Parts: sequence; C-alpha cells; structure tokens
Amino acid sequence: MNPSTPVAKTPSGPNPPSGPITKFFSAYSRHLTLIVLLALVAAVLLGHFAPSTAVKTEFLGTWFVAGIKIFIPPIIFFTIVTGISGMSDLKKVGRIGIKSLIYFEIVTTLSLAIGIFLAYLVKPGHIDKNGLPIQDASKYTKQGAHGFDWGQFFATNLTLQVLVAAIIIGIIICFQSQRTRQREVHYLEIITKFVFRLLKFYMFLAPVGAFGGMAAIIGRYGIRTLIPLAKLMGTMYSTMILFIFIVLGLIMRYFKFNIWTYLKNIREELLIVLGTASSEAALPSLMANLESMGCSQPVVGLVVPTGYSFNLDGTSIYLSMATIFLAQLYNVTLSFGEILTIIGILMVTSKGAAGVAGSGFTVLASTLTAIHRIPVEGLAFLLAIDKFMGEARAITNIIGNGVATLVIAKSEKEFTNTPASPIDNPPLPA
Repeated sequence: MNPSTPVAKTPSGPNPPSGPITKFFSAYSRHLTLIVLLALVAAVLLGHFAPSTAVKTEFLGTWFVAGIKIFIPPIIFFTIVTGISGMSDLKKVGRIGIKSLIYFEIVTTLSLAIGIFLAYLVKPGHIDKNGLPIQDASKYTKQGAHGFDWGQFFATNLTLQVLVAAIIIGIIICFQSQRTRQREVHYLEIITKFVFRLLKFYMFLAPVGAFGGMAAIIGRYGIRTLIPLAKLMGTMYSTMILFIFIVLGLIMRYFKFNIWTYLKNIREELLIVLGTASSEAALPSLMANLESMGCSQPVVGLVVPTGYSFNLDGTSIYLSMATIFLAQLYNVTLSFGEILTIIGILMVTSKGAAGVAGSGFTVLASTLTAIHRIPVEGLAFLLAIDKFMGEARAITNIIGNGVATLVIAKSEKEFTNTPASPIDNPPLPA
C-alpha cells in the first residue's frame, strides 16, 4: 500500500467521476498551498489590526489540530502493523529501529551543541531584563523542581503507546501462517486506504485551521511583544535555518538527496505547521508524502512516529539556547564542565519534550534545577514569546523527521525513485 499525499492528490481511479463538485475539489487541492499561504497573511493582518476579533478565532485552529489528532493513532497503528507483518525479515525491522535511534541521538546531540555554541557566539541574553514582558511560570517551575516524570511521559504519550502496541501486534502476525498473514494484511490495507482517504478530505480544512491558529497568536500577544526579545528570536530562527540547510542539507547531500526539492515536496505540511504551531497537525500527511517520495511503508511507519518523540531537532536547539540565554540574562558564568553537564542532561530529558502539553518548559525547568546555577524563575521571560518560538521548533522538528526517514530508507535500500523523490540527479526518463 502506498497512499498518495492526502493534501495534494485527486481521487484515484482510471475514470474518476466528473462534475462541478469534483472539479471544484480538484482545483482546490491543486492550489491548497497558495490558499493556506493567503489564510496566514489574512490571519496576521487580522491579528494586528483587530486583535480582539482575532483572539476569538482560536477555536478554529484548536478544533483543526484536535481533528488531526484523531487520525494519528489509527494511521500509525495500521501503517506499522501492515508494514511489519508484510516484511518477512524481522531482523531488518529491528535493525531499522536501532539505526533510527542511533541517528536520532547523534543528530539531536549535535543540535544541542549548535544551540549552545551560537548562543555564546551571538550572546542574545546580554540585554536589559527590566524591559522584558513577564508571565506566570510557577506551573512549570513547580513541575521542574520534582524532575521530569518518564512514567507520566509514556502514560500520556498516545503516539508512543500506539507505536509500541503496533510493533508487538505486527510481530505476532508475522508468526502466523502465510495464508492467514496475507488475508489479515489485505484487510489492514483496505482499512488504511480508507483512513487516508478520509484524511485527504479533512485536510481541505487546513486553511481554516491555519488561519485560526495564527490569528489568535498575533491577536493575543501582538507583534510588539517580540521587540524586547527580538535578539533571542532572531538568533533562534537563524540557528534553526542554518541547521536545516547546513547540517540536514549535508546529510541529505551525502545520501544523494536535495534539501530544496524535499522542502518543496512538503510545503503544504510546513505551512500547516506554521499556522498551527503544532508538528502533530502534519504528521499523517507527512507519512503519506514520504511514501509518495519513495520511502517504503515499514520505514515510514517505524521512523516517523518514533522521531516525533525522540528526534526533536528544533526543540533541542531551543532548550540548549534558552538555557544559555537565561544564564547570560542573569550574568551567570558557566564552566566548561557545567556546559557539558547541561548537554548531558538535555540529551536525556529532551527526548521527553513532546506529546505532553508544556513538557518543553518542564524539561527546561528540570535542567535549570539540576545545575543549581541559573534562576528557574527566568522561564517567566520566555513564556511571552513561546508561541512564536513554537512555530520554529515545530517546523524544524518535522523537517528533521522527514530527513531521518529518507536517510534510513536509503541506507536500508528501502527507497524507490519516484517523480516526487528529492533526488539530486534523477535518472532521465526513457
């Protein structure tokens, strides 16, 4: 089963029915990227000129993301179960999982180091904190004082739970007779295609969700909120851009991929994430898109959901840079050993900064509490711009997970060139 991109493809079939409604949805689907972009522009204008009205549109973004989350568990479950049960070599499944975790650890550790290095290079925390906006951060400082609860993280992370359950069930199906396994895989593929088809039509609401999410953020916090913390935001965004085009770009280049072609292929997903500030909003669509690029279903099913919990490149950059920012803000000089300690703590705790609301701040509070040098109350300054930073984190996370999937698929010879493949030098058509 290789479902097409749910946000960009028209209904399949040799002779799709024609008519005004079909033509409308076909045209709408082809221009969805432009429509989402126009919705974001309209949202910024509304948020700036009519903030009270813009805040009232927040429910549009909230409902859209909530709807997407309904699709995530069944898509992850059926994709993984179908992929594993259809793959006769279970050793290869295990190898893909181990290789993915090693890749995640290397790249996220590198992103942590880059965040710290550029924070020391640019020094975004060397500003007057008296002029900074302050918000209540007591909720996160109290949670951070008790440390990060890994048990709670797993208990509340539905994506991780479904991932584990799907792997177990997929392996169980593999041990059944070939005839029974083929019949069960056939039924699973039918259900999976049906879920993806429903998702394709739901994604037509993407412009509405992106509009509501962006308008509410601009209306509530205002562009003026960014001015006192513009140096931190500029450093953070610049660091993530450099990480995407240099680090991830070089990784893609090594495996004969083109970062620009890849970003062009996932432009709808990036705009949706930009509008909603949630990488989960584009998870199902990203999985389908990576399959259309040529990645095999088992690799996509294993790597993408796992990456959403353990391969958080953007979040890692944010956590390390925010820690150094607060140290500079309070004029705290950290020794080289303390910097290594921060990296070591974040290497572990950053893996839990997803799936739980506010967990990123909880992880940051836990890190500050553990090193006993930087006032944890400094989180109050970061809360004012967290919504804006969240967009950069989410976009970097989703780009990083897509790159990881392409790399693992290529290294495992589970990648097939397609017209949508982000290949540097695609073969000439016959």
